[in-house]
Amino acid sequence: MKKIYTHLVVLLFSGVVTAQVDRSKMPEPGPAPEIELGETQSFTLENGLKVFVVENHKLPKVSFSLQFDNDPILEGDKAGAAQMAGDLLSKGTVTRTKDELNFEVDFIGARFSTSAGSIYGSALKKHQEKLLDIMSDVVKNSVFKTEELEKLRTQYISGKQTEKDDPDVIAANVQRVLLFGKDHPYGEITTEESLQKIQLADVKNYYNTYMKPNVAYLAVVGDIDVKEAKIVIKKHFNDWVKADVPKHTYAMPVVPKSMKVVLVHKPGAVQSVISAVNIVNLKPGSEDAIKASIANGLLGGGFVSKLNLNLREAHSYTYGARSSISSDKLVGDFVASASVRNEVTDSALVEMLKEISNMRAGKVTADELESTKKYKAGTFAIGLENAQTRARYAVNIEKYGLDKEYYANYLKNVSAVNLEDVKEMSQKYINPSSGYIVVVGNKEAILEKVKAFAPGGKVILMDSNGDMATENTLKPAPAGMDAKAVINKYIDAVGGAKNWSKLTGIKTEMTTTMQGMPLTITTISTAENKSAMEIAMNGNVMQKIIFDGEKGAMIQGGKSTPFEEDKNKVTAEETSMFPEANYLNENYKVELKGVDIQNDEDVYVVTITKPSDAVMTNYYSVTSGFLILSQEANEEGMSESLYSDYREVNKIKVPHLILRNFGPQKMELKVEKIELNPEVELETFMF
Repeated sequence: MKKIYTHLVVLLFSGVVTAQVDRSKMPEPGPAPEIELGETQSFTLENGLKVFVVENHKLPKVSFSLQFDNDPILEGDKAGAAQMAGDLLSKGTVTRTKDELNFEVDFIGARFSTSAGSIYGSALKKHQEKLLDIMSDVVKNSVFKTEELEKLRTQYISGKQTEKDDPDVIAANVQRVLLFGKDHPYGEITTEESLQKIQLADVKNYYNTYMKPNVAYLAVVGDIDVKEAKIVIKKHFNDWVKADVPKHTYAMPVVPKSMKVVLVHKPGAVQSVISAVNIVNLKPGSEDAIKASIANGLLGGGFVSKLNLNLREAHSYTYGARSSISSDKLVGDFVASASVRNEVTDSALVEMLKEISNMRAGKVTADELESTKKYKAGTFAIGLENAQTRARYAVNIEKYGLDKEYYANYLKNVSAVNLEDVKEMSQKYINPSSGYIVVVGNKEAILEKVKAFAPGGKVILMDSNGDMATENTLKPAPAGMDAKAVINKYIDAVGGAKNWSKLTGIKTEMTTTMQGMPLTITTISTAENKSAMEIAMNGNVMQKIIFDGEKGAMIQGGKSTPFEEDKNKVTAEETSMFPEANYLNENYKVELKGVDIQNDEDVYVVTITKPSDAVMTNYYSVTSGFLILSQEANEEGMSESLYSDYREVNKIKVPHLILRNFGPQKMELKVEKIELNPEVELETFMF
């Protein structure tokens, strides 16, 4: 009955519309809806801590978000000290060890995190006193220990080593250096060298200087009212001692008079990260902020934006193209970027700059504008369903000195943006002609393509840290060294052909995460060129891939899908337990291209052409002989594997950390267990 009634209402409504509306004309947009943000109550403690309370009694939960409002600081040769101080906050206090802190947080089922700019905790209502006791203890009584600093330093450095080969990270770092300069906090790059220089006194100094109540905001959200909040917040934070906090000012970065083109060489890369960037002077909540966000939404702020529809949908140059315009109290930036195949680097840049030029010329339709405005309004409305969002808005009003009705009038202001506004914002804030084109990729493949965009054909070569680089990137190999000598050096480095010849098989168990879910990957390879891979999540087998030496199949959900003939041939090439031994055979063509630098280490660059004519580029350490990086391209993109942490297992050395990148997908594989000459059942390779 309800379904019939619904259809009847729709039919009646349709009849009324048909009678009264001229469908040949676009209907005029209705008035923007009124926004009811709900009441956010606030109070300030005697020590200057500003507290904002948003009641939400739907669930018996409460959260506390403490934010510090400090000027950015220039850390110089100790970049990273502030970030370390933030992470070390959770490693122990005067009254609690790190283990005791972790136990107490886990015992009440709370979420708890710390950083240089914030401390966050959430728990069930009944545990709010314990949670506040932990948070206030951390903010007032943290202690910093050398052993915890050293553990964190090791983690940070390991992360930096991983980032060194990530083209997106490289592009972001170089863009920051170019736009802001290394003498500006936004242009600083944390490096392995700066991390090594950080001492315990540096992190203590940051904590003692900048983490004070009079520069902090505390957002309280959940099953609590302002009366109760005053009682519990005063109880735990009233004795937090305020102090003068240093203020810092910086000159506005210098804007180039004309566009400069910068290339960062990434050896062997078959994809380029391209970007067009410039600085913007756009303050949060200013008159232009909403208009500029609409302009950016049209250009590259979503899946149906102009950049993505052009570079991805129309030309298939990339998985995705995006842009952003950031507002900031000091200085913001505009960035448009995409990852594209080497051979279309110049074509993709042409299309990117064309879309930017069209925006500046006002080539936007009314339909496009209305679609973007509706999207902005929709995401804003959805965000209001989260009480945390309302609390954040209240803090922003105080933090940035916004009009009290800024967010209440947000939808009205979005609705009021017109085509002339979009053109004005585009001309004002989207202007890489007074900025930079930055390309991260294989110089040997794309330099000539990139030169077409540089005034006078002059391309600036930089390294991954934003420092000037030399033009000659490949050095000649030492006399007498050829590709086979490099491969033989690798074979010796990982245990020698004699030890490898004794192996009948290798079984490896690795762990990783995908979309936040833990995975266990178990692989078995044999001397008979058989292989099996099993992927499990929480102990449940999700997928198997099996190759019996001649043919293979993928098994998923109880269904077996045999490989096609071409796939069987490729798998036969790649399944070898010790592939380097095959490279010395006459079926393979190997060539030493020269010596390059990978992660600050000299490497031999060797190309391997397989019997199938597929070409792979391997990078072997000049010093150790180990394989550091392997890259291979196919019609779907580039796959890349980075190998490190080589350890000896019964005279055989095996990498225990493998980073695999394929297109936009990235996966870190940690080897947990290796078994040599395992007992393998015949059924393992049956499907």
